[in-house]
Amino acid sequence: MRRIAAKYLYTLTSAEPIVDGFVEVDEDGLVVRTGRSEAPSAEAEWYDGALIPGFVNAHCHVELSYLKGRFSKGTGMAGFIDQINALRDSSTRARRVSALKAQMDLMWNAGVSAMADISNCDESFEVKASHPMYTRTFLEVFGTEPEDCPAIIEGVRDLAAKAHSFGLDAAPTPHSCYTMSPELITASSIAGLKSGFLSFHSEESPEEEEMMIHGSGPMWENRRAAGMSTPPVTGEISLKYFLSRLIAGLETPVEGNVLLVHEVCLSEYGATIARRILAHPFIAVCPRSNQFIHNALPPIELMRRSGIPICVGTDSLSSNDSLDMVSELFCLQENFSEVSLGEMLGWACRNGAEFLGKSARLGTIEPGKRPGIVLIEGLSEEGRLTDASASRRLV
Repeated sequence: MRRIAAKYLYTLTSAEPIVDGFVEVDEDGLVVRTGRSEAPSAEAEWYDGALIPGFVNAHCHVELSYLKGRFSKGTGMAGFIDQINALRDSSTRARRVSALKAQMDLMWNAGVSAMADISNCDESFEVKASHPMYTRTFLEVFGTEPEDCPAIIEGVRDLAAKAHSFGLDAAPTPHSCYTMSPELITASSIAGLKSGFLSFHSEESPEEEEMMIHGSGPMWENRRAAGMSTPPVTGEISLKYFLSRLIAGLETPVEGNVLLVHEVCLSEYGATIARRILAHPFIAVCPRSNQFIHNALPPIELMRRSGIPICVGTDSLSSNDSLDMVSELFCLQENFSEVSLGEMLGWACRNGAEFLGKSARLGTIEPGKRPGIVLIEGLSEEGRLTDASASRRLV
C-alpha cells in the first residue's frame, strides 16, 4: 500500500480540494482511500503541490508530432491549411512514428491517462496498442466532392478494421463543415456514431463562419483556388449546418457522445440548438492552438452558462508549442481568472473521462478507480497555477 499526501488533493468529486489531503493506492494503482491528513509533516510521502487524477487530453492529433516548430503563427485558418498541405508529407514514416511515440511518452509522464486522438492513417496504431495510455482513435475523413463519398466511407471502414486488429477503440469521424460534402458529413457521422462517439471540428474560426454564412473570405477563396467544391452557403452558423446534416440521417435527439472541438465562435443560439438536437453534447477547448492560429480564444463564460460539459485538449504540434495540459489550463486561467483551478481540473479530467465513456475508471480520485495520480508543482501561495507550474505522474 502506498500513501501519498500533498498540500492539496483534488479528488474532483467536487471543485474544492482537500487541504492536506492524502490518497492511498495499492500496487496496481487502485485507489483504496482518501482523506485529510492529521499530521502532514509526518507523512512519509508528502508534496508541496496538488494531487489530481490523470488528465484526459480530449483533442489531439498525435500523428502530426513531427511538425513541431515548423509552422508560422497567426496565419489564420486559410494560411494554416496551406501550411498543412505543404508540410504533411515532409518526413519519413519512421520519423513520424518516432515523433508520435516520444510525445505519447511525454504526455504519459506528465500525467495524461487517456486521449481522444484524431488519426488520418495507421501510423499511430502499433504505438497506441502497446502504450499504457488509453486512447480512443477518431478516424477523420475529408472529401468535398459528393461522388467520392462511397469510396471514402469504404476506405475509412478498412482503416477502422485495421485499428481493431490492434485492439484499439476506433471509428470514423467527420472533420469539419468546410472540408466535406454534405453527403460525406452525414455518412461519416452515421458510421462513427455506431461506436457511440463522434468528434467534430466546429466553429474554429471567424473565417469558417464567414465561409458558411456569406460564401466569402479567405477560406472560401482558398477552397475555390484549389478547385474544390465549396459547402452550401446557408446564411446560418456552421454549427447549425452540421447539426442539420446529422438529422438528415439520424433521429433526434441524436444519441451518442458528440464532441464539438474548438467552438471559438459559439453563440447562445448555437449552444441552444446543440443541446436540443444532441443527446450528449460535449465541447473541447484548445486555447493555445486557437491563439497559435488566429489569436483568438473560446467564449468560456458562454460555455459555462450553456451547461454543455467542457473538456480540454492540446490539438497538435502543428498548431501548438507543446502537448502540455497544464499549459492549456494556465492559458485559460490567465484569460478567464474567474474560473477556479478545481473547475478547470474537472474539465481536464472528469469531463474528458465522461466523454470517452471511461468514468468508471478515470477522471476522479475515488475508491475502486485507477485514474493515475498526478502531481502539479509550482503553484502560487493561493493555490493557483503559475508560469512555473508543471505536472508529473506519481502513479
